[in-house]
Amino acid sequence: MADGGLTILDGNQLRAVDLSPPSPDGAVTGAQLLELAESRVSASLFGLALPENLKSAVLRRLEIGDDFSSFSAKELDRENASSFLQNYVSIAADELKDDPMVLSILDGKALRIILEDEDDFAMLAENLFTDLDIEDRGKIRKSEIQNALLHMGIEMGVPPFAEFPRLSDILKKHGAEGEEELGQAQFAQLLQPVLQELADALTENHVVVVQNVKIINGSQLRKVLANEKLLNDVVDKIIQEKNGQADAKTTKELIRSFLQKNGKDLGLPPLRADEMVVLLYDAVFADVEETKNTPGSEENFMVVLKEILVRFAEQLEANPVFHDLGI
Repeated sequence: MADGGLTILDGNQLRAVDLSPPSPDGAVTGAQLLELAESRVSASLFGLALPENLKSAVLRRLEIGDDFSSFSAKELDRENASSFLQNYVSIAADELKDDPMVLSILDGKALRIILEDEDDFAMLAENLFTDLDIEDRGKIRKSEIQNALLHMGIEMGVPPFAEFPRLSDILKKHGAEGEEELGQAQFAQLLQPVLQELADALTENHVVVVQNVKIINGSQLRKVLANEKLLNDVVDKIIQEKNGQADAKTTKELIRSFLQKNGKDLGLPPLRADEMVVLLYDAVFADVEETKNTPGSEENFMVVLKEILVRFAEQLEANPVFHDLGI
């Protein structure tokens, strides 16, 4: 699944994983099987390994997390090996569905789009030059080309230098180094071939960058809804807050106040300054009516809370929220 230049690994990519055992005959060890499972999952995820938290969750659900050494030494026949592979991949897909990975695949396309439109490129070059000309002299050093690429970043299709060493070679090839000063037109003339060669290089060798982004899609909320004890704990906390307040509020108002402060722990997106999340809250709470149960009673809170969380889960499943963990 892809969205706005981002690629989302949500488990669907694992449907085509080869589940055949490594050898048509004979037994394999658990260690060999784990290595094979991880390799085949990685091959379907653009060569990326499962994050350690997801891998640990998979092993825990396979009941080998606490007995890794014993399983590694164990020998499995073809039938059991095939069954294990199937379970490993299925559980990995489930974990990715609940906690998707967000990637940027840099293949040169974004840079080509910029370069193909003369007006877009001219505006980009002008903006970069202005940002780098901090002394407003109308001149910058050739070596500032590297900072220009850093300013563009992944969002414009430029990979980090650490993940694409060839970028430094491209800069050297075009003489984008040293203290020689360039005006805006000269800067643009130097930037263009650098970006062109970078686009060509990325076409040959794509760079996959894992984004520090969490997708909030309602999956955690559904787990909360299935956990009666957790729901009771939430209701107890809301009632405690109600008892500590002097002003009277409706059940909906109390629940909204609680979720705005604590919703992140339940699987809701944090409010922060995100207008879309505020609108999401407004839409959900506008559709919920107070129940006919005794206002302020535990039963009333539980009924209204469940309806609110269900509506949030439905909305987030249809329109997931991308939360930048770096903010």
